[in-house]
Amino acid sequence: MDTLDGLGSSPTGRERLAAELRRLRGLAGVSGRDLAQRVGISQSKVSRIESGAVIPSLPEVTAWGKELGVSVETQAQLAALIEAAYNEVHPWGSALQRGNLQESVQDQESTATRIAVFQPSVVPGLLQTAEYARRVIGMFHRDYARSDQAAEISSRLHRQLALYDTDRHFDFLITEAALRWRPGPVQVLLAQLDRIMSIRTLDNVTVGLIPLSAEATTLTSHGFVLYEGDGQESWVTVETIHADMKVAAPDHVGIYRSRWGLLREMALYGDEAREFLSRIVAGLRTG
Repeated sequence: MDTLDGLGSSPTGRERLAAELRRLRGLAGVSGRDLAQRVGISQSKVSRIESGAVIPSLPEVTAWGKELGVSVETQAQLAALIEAAYNEVHPWGSALQRGNLQESVQDQESTATRIAVFQPSVVPGLLQTAEYARRVIGMFHRDYARSDQAAEISSRLHRQLALYDTDRHFDFLITEAALRWRPGPVQVLLAQLDRIMSIRTLDNVTVGLIPLSAEATTLTSHGFVLYEGDGQESWVTVETIHADMKVAAPDHVGIYRSRWGLLREMALYGDEAREFLSRIVAGLRTG
């Protein structure tokens, strides 16, 4: 009676885990207050776990199952659900079917007080001009039959309003290759670089530029975004060609946080970054 069933199709691993933990507690006839005392957590945390607002740790879920007397098989299944909740993969096709991709990204951004973006191949979406964004989105080669491409562009630009929220901080690390990549005529890139030059003057925005000539401290294999909040969980998103990955396991997030620190050692900031960007712009104008 305590095996995983009757859950239907949950859109995320987090929600599936929350639903199963809630179901198991209901089957056992144990109140949230009593379970909280047995497991050693607060009643409010039990509620947040069961609503999907918080992902519990493996020890917490193990204790949860033990106190409810679930089988060894169900404990193993719960462990698998935790792994799925901490490391979610969302194929782009299903994301398009759900609606505007940018709205999903904005939902994640709105819950973080610090967002750290590393991008080795393209200017980050939060810094893109309208024309640059239009050309980049057009190059994703995705089926927009159910998602208006114009709406995607508009929503990406709307997301940029968050940059002016002084209660939040944005850190960007951009490689020289990304700065020089041209999705269109040189005028498009010049306007984009001018936009970066302007945004970097905001007090709550830090822009680091990584020259090709910098001595490498680590590999720059793919881009990622690190989200952190005051007293909230941290997580990372990684965009691939076929899907968007969300990584929330604390040890895995720690790996990305460490990688960010190494990448930062290669970057130019302040006046050095401004002068470096100016040299790129001058080369484009004369080339």
